[in-house]
Amino acid sequence: MTQAPAGWYPHPETGAWWWWDGTQWLAQAPEGAPPPPAPIPPQAPLPPAPPRNDYPVQFSVDYPEGPLNRLQTAFRLILAIPILVVTSLIAGTAAFQSTSNGRSTVVSLGAGGLLVLPPLLMILFRRKYPRWWFDWNLELQRFVNRVSVYLTLMTDRYPSTDEHQSVHLDIAYPDASTDLNRWLPLVKWFLAIPHYIVLFFLYIGMIFAVIGAWFAILFTATYPRGLFDYVEGVMRWHNRVTAYAFLMATDQYPPFRLSV
Repeated sequence: MTQAPAGWYPHPETGAWWWWDGTQWLAQAPEGAPPPPAPIPPQAPLPPAPPRNDYPVQFSVDYPEGPLNRLQTAFRLILAIPILVVTSLIAGTAAFQSTSNGRSTVVSLGAGGLLVLPPLLMILFRRKYPRWWFDWNLELQRFVNRVSVYLTLMTDRYPSTDEHQSVHLDIAYPDASTDLNRWLPLVKWFLAIPHYIVLFFLYIGMIFAVIGAWFAILFTATYPRGLFDYVEGVMRWHNRVTAYAFLMATDQYPPFRLSV
């Protein structure tokens, strides 16, 4: 076995410079030996692991810094009626037909909601996802989430039809030719059944969480942070499943977690 030549080396136990005479470690070098090198600087600790945010659907709600309005909270359902009407007209379809002088006129009252079948067919036959279809679905989801956040008492700001406010929803635009499987949209709704089951029970828990937050805000003007994080997590889960199964925005299966 070849032995290392005599000289200064890091000690295998302490890491400090010790003299190796070829057979043993010495804390002091013999006379005439060169001085030891500079002390080895301690290694900097590794930075904390970044949060798991690799999924292409990201959702968060800013926690309210100041006290929430007790009166608005008490009558939230009544105050939300106008924006719920707007939401139903945008997210749903309504139309009526009138006849005059033998001519029929059809008037549409709704925008039609999410585009599901058109992107599915376009991905299936053309391997394309038109950007304006994607942007429509994304902005509609952002608006619906702002209404949901207002209804669940997470903010006092009335939902805006265009500003993001305290609700942040980001979905990465996919390259349909490389990022999406052309056949998968046909079965995504079926593959997401386990998520539907889990979300059913999470929704029940969210109802009780919002009721508990309603009483907490009336007495303390504060949304308990634990309840806030739970409601936010359920919404995050819902948005991931929606983007996967219905918006066709990703082929990555949604994670089973409330966190980011």
